[in-house]
Amino acid sequence: MRKKRIMIVGAGRSGKTTLANFLEGGGEIRRIPNMVYRSVTLDTPGPYLESPWMQNHLIAAAQDASCILMLADASGVRQVYPPEFAKAFRVPIFGVITKCDHPDADREAAAKDLMQAGVIPPYYEISVTDPGGMECLKEALLPFWPVRGEPTKSVI
Repeated sequence: MRKKRIMIVGAGRSGKTTLANFLEGGGEIRRIPNMVYRSVTLDTPGPYLESPWMQNHLIAAAQDASCILMLADASGVRQVYPPEFAKAFRVPIFGVITKCDHPDADREAAAKDLMQAGVIPPYYEISVTDPGGMECLKEALLPFWPVRGEPTKSVI
């Protein structure tokens, strides 16, 4: 049995790696162009979501997920998720609105993006300057947290 992780999906520069770093308890933040399997999270690259022919890789990677965090950037104005994209997954989906502290933040537009993607509310609003929202999200994720000692590969 594979170890299940919390999968993080979102557009480029939406805060995926920063959120993964927070959930992991710290570490180095580096932008790399491939999936990063950490002990708790599965950090996916933004171009996988932004390119229609790469979205199948996200759907396939979800087999290693206990739940999925779909991020919407409140400081961005573009819609990144295809309609009803969340329905392609068979695990619980959490909607997360990032960068809520940005001066041009539009939380309603970000929530609309998540809603059109098929993510059911409530949505967690987070910001690196206000750790309260991130702690609330972390608490909601506890039932999906990877168990220590789980095998990381299939045992035959």
